[in-house]
Amino acid sequence: MSRLTVALLAAALPLSAVAAPENYTIDPFHTFPSFEVNHLGMSNMRGQFTKSAGKFSIDHAAKTGTLEITVQTASVTTGDTDKAGRPRTRDEHLRTPDFFNVAEFPTMTYKSTGVKFSGDNPATIEGNLTLLGVTKPVTLHVENWKCGANPMSKKEMCGGNASAALKRTDFGMKFGVPALGDDLKLWIEIEGYKD
Repeated sequence: MSRLTVALLAAALPLSAVAAPENYTIDPFHTFPSFEVNHLGMSNMRGQFTKSAGKFSIDHAAKTGTLEITVQTASVTTGDTDKAGRPRTRDEHLRTPDFFNVAEFPTMTYKSTGVKFSGDNPATIEGNLTLLGVTKPVTLHVENWKCGANPMSKKEMCGGNASAALKRTDFGMKFGVPALGDDLKLWIEIEGYKD
């Protein structure tokens, strides 16, 4: 096949079919990993991490993507900041070796290994979560994914919600089980601006 023929075929392809991945930097003001765990078989306690950073890429034509996020474990909060006569708050306890052990493990990370699409949008993200020095596969389920211009700043962005279910004991976090639930629900609200 001649070079001219190859060039003509390439020119005839729709631009979307040869589009490159688009890269995004996570917006730390609109990305909040959060979790839920049962307390004493009664209510579910919720918490979040207020400091995270990362990036993702998306290629709508090839239906591929990547995600990397790093969370500062010391930023964990459940809203319990008043000791009220106790030796420590719940948030202080969560930072100890009983739970997130933030002195030894100041970050936890999630790195994707593959993305599956449903139509034009990512539906599931396969990847590895590293928590307390232990790395395990975790699948994120994506909802409400949308890309477009921010109506205020006019900058291109994408975002959505991702969720997963895991067992904290798989990562060595065994304190309080079974009174404090082993099953942990994880959510990540993600927004990012195009690089």
